[in-house]
Amino acid sequence: MDQWFLVMLSNLLHLHNSLDPTTDTLSTTATSSANSTTTLLHSSSIAPLLLFTMASVLSYVASTRTPSSPSNNNRRKKRRRNPNASDYSVAAFRALSTEHIWSLEAPLRDAQWRSLYGLSYPVFTTVVNKLKPHIAISNLSLPSDYAVAMVLSRLAHGLSAKTIASRYSLEPYLVSKITNMVTRLLATKLYPEFIKIPVGRRRLIETTQAFEELTSLPNMCGAIDSSPVKLRSGPSSNPATYHSRYGYPSVLLQVVSDHKKIFWDVCVKAPGGTDDATHFRDSLLYQRLTSGDVAWEKVINVRGHHVRPYVVGDWCYPLLPFLLTPYSPSGMGTPAQNLFDGMLMKGRSVVVDAIALLKGRWKILQELNVGLHHVPQTIVACCVLHNLCQIAREPEPEPWKEPDESGAQPRMLDSEKSFYFFAESLRQVLTEDLHQKLSSR
Repeated sequence: MDQWFLVMLSNLLHLHNSLDPTTDTLSTTATSSANSTTTLLHSSSIAPLLLFTMASVLSYVASTRTPSSPSNNNRRKKRRRNPNASDYSVAAFRALSTEHIWSLEAPLRDAQWRSLYGLSYPVFTTVVNKLKPHIAISNLSLPSDYAVAMVLSRLAHGLSAKTIASRYSLEPYLVSKITNMVTRLLATKLYPEFIKIPVGRRRLIETTQAFEELTSLPNMCGAIDSSPVKLRSGPSSNPATYHSRYGYPSVLLQVVSDHKKIFWDVCVKAPGGTDDATHFRDSLLYQRLTSGDVAWEKVINVRGHHVRPYVVGDWCYPLLPFLLTPYSPSGMGTPAQNLFDGMLMKGRSVVVDAIALLKGRWKILQELNVGLHHVPQTIVACCVLHNLCQIAREPEPEPWKEPDESGAQPRMLDSEKSFYFFAESLRQVLTEDLHQKLSSR
């Protein structure tokens, strides 16, 4: 019996003695408990009987009370720690998405949706409608739109599975499972639709004309760059291979962007310690370009040379006919070469801005907190969502500031020698044409 109950019973008995002095339940004489009870019941006052009844009831309550277990205490602490969990329930989400949302003006509605899920309501519904048939096959116990909203909230704010689980009143393992499912669907089912090499003539003309307006270089169709994506915790085996040049564990993301900061190729195949050239040579894009699998439809003539569409990169990439790089990273070339380098790097700036925007929009990429096996699909999923937002002309958030780059110029492989000599003459032709074009203005 609890100590608080014994004190209460003692106080009740003292109260009885003061009300009915004819019976002394606290008498020091040696009487049995049965006699004491009989004395109480046969007292001339009603107070002893009333007090005895109250004491019996309190004794029964105290004896049937379930002792508080540590697990119960933990549950109470969790409830106190997460007082607004109901705000993220299915009912609350359903009210927001089906009832309240239509009473708001579109700008206010979409601003509220972006603050929660990183994109506007129309783009959100597009994602849900495209993923819903695939999610339905998995027999998920949660509604499809609710599951997608939960994952987008995690990607947009960089939250861990544990934090999301507490907020949505779910188990962390279930949050991880749903995150893996949704990001895998984005990276596989939606990738072919929203990340495509611009081989069609119409898109090529639009892209190359936009780059030419920016750089005065003809037939440029994209810019390539790599960026380390920081991991919250590196792998236990071969950790040194994952350390980027900036000193933290990471994997390497390679993207090619057009003038609208839309990615038309994404590759995540290497740990962060890999150099850009090696990662590029291991990519599917390199294999397709070197084998002639990509059929560029737009070919122009510059000073008697056939110039096919090409991408531009910095000096960390190999010089190839389809990938032009600067002459010098330090501006030590001729005036014509320095002019070419400046315009080339101006074109390359679009991919730098695109990566900064990607990491600013999907903050989970600032420090990935998913399992290593799910890292590539999570990064690719964010790239797909980035393209969706760019195509829909979503407002651009504050970009993530990348550290200044540094890296050595790659060595030329024997298999690339013929490519290199052709690319060198092509670069020289474009340099002379650019110098003459801008000098005559």
